[in-house]
Amino acid sequence: MDSGRSGIAAGFLLSGPGGTVSAAGRARAFDDARAAAAALRSGAAAMVVGALPFDPETPAALTVPESVTRSSGTWVPHPDAPRLSPDALGVRVTGYVPSAEEHLARIGRLLHRVDDGELDKVVAARAVLLEADGPISRTALLARLVAGDTAGNGFTVDLSPAGGRYAGRALVGASPETLVRRRGRRVECRPLAGTAARTGGTAQAGAAPQACGADGDPAARALLDSGKNLREHAFVVDWIRGALAPLCSELTVPPTPTLHSTPHLWHLGTEISGTLADPSTSALDLALALHPTPAVCGTPTDRALAAIRETEEPRGFYAGAAGWCDSDGDGEWVVAIRCAELAPDRRSALAHAGGGIVAGSRADDELAETDAKLRTLRRALGA
Repeated sequence: MDSGRSGIAAGFLLSGPGGTVSAAGRARAFDDARAAAAALRSGAAAMVVGALPFDPETPAALTVPESVTRSSGTWVPHPDAPRLSPDALGVRVTGYVPSAEEHLARIGRLLHRVDDGELDKVVAARAVLLEADGPISRTALLARLVAGDTAGNGFTVDLSPAGGRYAGRALVGASPETLVRRRGRRVECRPLAGTAARTGGTAQAGAAPQACGADGDPAARALLDSGKNLREHAFVVDWIRGALAPLCSELTVPPTPTLHSTPHLWHLGTEISGTLADPSTSALDLALALHPTPAVCGTPTDRALAAIRETEEPRGFYAGAAGWCDSDGDGEWVVAIRCAELAPDRRSALAHAGGGIVAGSRADDELAETDAKLRTLRRALGA
């Protein structure tokens, strides 16, 4: 077992405080996640790695790797790995999809559907298009994202198994949100919903609402006091509770969220844990049962997903999930946010961000939230 100091010639890597899993080679590929889960159950696959798309009706990018390396620490690039010099690459923003004006208009239309009672919550997303003068190294971009993440989170996935336009494409990101982690019969989730841009101060991640006093970041205090954001978060937690309760013999859901931080943002988060009733339920089974959560889609799920399909361009693997699962059922899947899809020639990238629309949402605030979330990728690339 190595120390995690490597490049990523491997097609897959997931890194976080709990350790790093990297995988190389392709013994078999799946664009159907349920077929991959069946291969794990039957013993036909020792491990599956890759990504689930946002829309469950579109192809997945999953692989049975030829080799797997696990380490106990967060990933660190090899000293000889390429370094990303954004200035030298000349990365620039070439457009947004949709434009700010159209995004505001879409939010307005979605708010009408919320106010009419059709939707309790729906997530509206937009994308930034980036181009570079030279190829963007996947290893170097991942290194910058991991170094800039409070917990050292990072992931990258070869999207080729999804076929079509995804051949040669890669997803690279640093997600702060755990969709699900399974170790033995223990299950853990950390949904994030409710966001504010950091403005300074001393509020600490993990602080309970009453622990964040007037000496903390005002944005953190405002987030904890925001009825709109607390409602948005409650929709997610309640939905996950409902999805996990039938699968668990014991489930612990804290009554109130806590603060979770990234270098640029505050989030409301809840640490959910449980014990599986049936030990044959794998991490991939759990990911499929949970995805997409209201944190990235909305609720009721079927109506929110339909509204997103009607309103937006396809999200691809943004707001999907990246992770792994072995034949013992253990594994980890993170929500694919704070990420970019790199083109096959690595000279262009597409990065998305979204915000939850609930009663009381303001279109201008939601637009600003997407700008704040996109800042992570733009700064990493020097755009």
